[in-house]
Amino acid sequence: MALRIEQLVTSGTFSLDGGSWDVENNVWVIGDDEECIIIDAPHDAAAILEHVGDRRVKAVLLTHAHNDHIDAADALAAAVHAPTYLHPADRVLWDLVYPEAGPARDVADGDVFEVAGESLRALHTPGHSPGSTCYYLPVEGTVFTGDTLFRGGPGATGRSYSDFPTIIDSIRSKLLTLPEDTVVRTGHGDSTSIGEEKPHLDEWISRGR
Repeated sequence: MALRIEQLVTSGTFSLDGGSWDVENNVWVIGDDEECIIIDAPHDAAAILEHVGDRRVKAVLLTHAHNDHIDAADALAAAVHAPTYLHPADRVLWDLVYPEAGPARDVADGDVFEVAGESLRALHTPGHSPGSTCYYLPVEGTVFTGDTLFRGGPGATGRSYSDFPTIIDSIRSKLLTLPEDTVVRTGHGDSTSIGEEKPHLDEWISRGR
């Protein structure tokens, strides 16, 4: 069966540094009728479970550990009997949500995950958070960027554990080097492409965070 990419949107709250904001998050499900991988676990484990149905979940891959991307992670992972993966540099953020126990497994730059006969590769892209990680699916010409790259520029870097020069370096070296027709599937909002965003790098740098 052919691999496909599915999008689910959940609603909730992002909280950090004493503030809270209402947000809508994208959940990405990659696989076929038999098995899948879930990218991010925001807000509503029940909605994600309903979408996945009876498929075998091989992994829950987290792009980073801000609460709005992981607050359903423990319940989701327990329900589907699959490990959560998070870059260890984001453990400081994970612990704000789950102080008692860490994610099941670490992810590192270059790690490869197999699903429906295809490969998904981890790209460590720090900046929005220390452990931010994108996932590149070459066969579909797409990259799942979490909050690292959006339509219109980089993710926010004005809060704790984030850094603007670092996110620019990550985008320049890890994302803008991908083929220009690569679809960028983000953690919030609409998708874009590498070719659409690449010409604006200098504008983002001039604009700053």
